[in-house]
Amino acid sequence: MRVLVLNPGSSSLKYHLRDTAAANPAAAILTSGQVDWPPDERSSATRLHDAFDELNVTVKRLGAMHPEAIGHRVVHGGLRFSAPVRVTADVIAAIDELRPLAPLHNPASIACIDAAGKRWPDLPQVAVFDTAFHRTIPDFAARYAIPEDAYRAHPVRRYGFHGISVEMACCDTAEFLDVAPLTAIVAHVGNGASVTAVRKGLSVDTSMGMTPLEGLVMGTRSGDLDPSVVLLLQQEGATADEVYQLLNHRSGLLALAGTADMREVGAAARQGKPGAILALDMAAYRLAKYIAAYSMVVGRPDALVFTGGVGENSALFRAKVVAWLEPLGLGLDQDLNTSVLAGIRKISTTDSTFPVLVVPSDEERAIAESTAALLAMPPMEG
Repeated sequence: MRVLVLNPGSSSLKYHLRDTAAANPAAAILTSGQVDWPPDERSSATRLHDAFDELNVTVKRLGAMHPEAIGHRVVHGGLRFSAPVRVTADVIAAIDELRPLAPLHNPASIACIDAAGKRWPDLPQVAVFDTAFHRTIPDFAARYAIPEDAYRAHPVRRYGFHGISVEMACCDTAEFLDVAPLTAIVAHVGNGASVTAVRKGLSVDTSMGMTPLEGLVMGTRSGDLDPSVVLLLQQEGATADEVYQLLNHRSGLLALAGTADMREVGAAARQGKPGAILALDMAAYRLAKYIAAYSMVVGRPDALVFTGGVGENSALFRAKVVAWLEPLGLGLDQDLNTSVLAGIRKISTTDSTFPVLVVPSDEERAIAESTAALLAMPPMEG
């Protein structure tokens, strides 16, 4: 099946058309790209519809290789969605109800679904949720120790994110190691970053929480911090929106090193710049702490997996992280770690307690395959 994967942002639309039946991975990608638009007075829905005009030109050029279905990345599926679903009016309403938990992402997904439906009304649409893979996390790991009425009102709990990427990385790792079901620790590290404990193929804990703010030090997000920091900022006069902006867009690597780009942080650290050194060390230390804890959670892992832009491409960051994990018996082979070979690869020493792998992230492939698999199933009766 030829699936058009759509991933909308506040000022862009990423698209990826994939033939899931293609035997050759290189031939599977029919086209991909990104439509960007500058901020202006028009509504986001209007700008998105304009972006679909541009995308439609690309689709028409494909002729007979046009899409047969559309797969959407939806960030937040809450407690309702634990697997991909066909898009219906009820599904759209449920995604909209989760707007308070994903105020930037879910409205963009709804607008994208609406625009795609108007542009290609005959194509089936499927929603694939970033949170779905983490629905198997038990309550003792997912709940926060707050009053029951507060939990029921929202509900406030750990949902986790990056699930599409993590699940695909697990599938690829299991095939690479010939291990099933896989037990692993998966670190998805990009501008956003999270780490997930996977036991026998199921997510049992993850570092991101009710929102993507919790957990690791990220490009512009603070990660874990004392909740009293929020109270202090508000006592000093900051509004809720100002606190949100500070913790989500002005913190993390950017706050410490002056840049959210790990490549620039690494270069500055090598030059001895204190802020960059602190940022690199803090990010690596925070991740190593989670990995050590999750090693206890899952038992002996089959692998530690690095994926995502930073996880795949920063040998310096990986080395910093694994150096903290020497008490667990992990070790990196320097030559393997700095290799620029593409694809899945092992970077640990032969005597490492368990292998350390680099696994390319491929969310578009995951969404396309999930969409095709769902649409190939016979419709449920009743």
